[in-house]
Amino acid sequence: MPISRSMTLPKSPKHVNVPNIPNGKTYIAFLSSTDPDTHQPWCPDVQVTWPHLTAAFDDSPRSPLLNIIEVGGRDEWRQPDNDYRVTWNINELPTVVRYERVNGEIVETMRLVKSGILKSSTLYDFLQ
Repeated sequence: MPISRSMTLPKSPKHVNVPNIPNGKTYIAFLSSTDPDTHQPWCPDVQVTWPHLTAAFDDSPRSPLLNIIEVGGRDEWRQPDNDYRVTWNINELPTVVRYERVNGEIVETMRLVKSGILKSSTLYDFLQ
């Protein structure tokens, strides 16, 4: 499936829309926003990991959908009280989170940051 930038982030992780099917999963990548001057993500770690994410979440029928959420500019991201840090517990970029239904509740079942994204075996295990 493709990579999507159209997801509207719900008010909290427990409200993430996870398909109500066996093994239903939702993947969300929290990335730095694009710098208006360079037209690249302002975070170098996001720049380095992006090719790995696009390779893992390609357009093949077996690939899951990756929802992209941009966390804003550098100054916005650095605020300790920003919603991504407080509500979503995102403390480093990039962070990719997997949500699933467990006993009827939406829960985070795994997350990867730069080191896990760059290690292809870890990234592909994350998709299972």
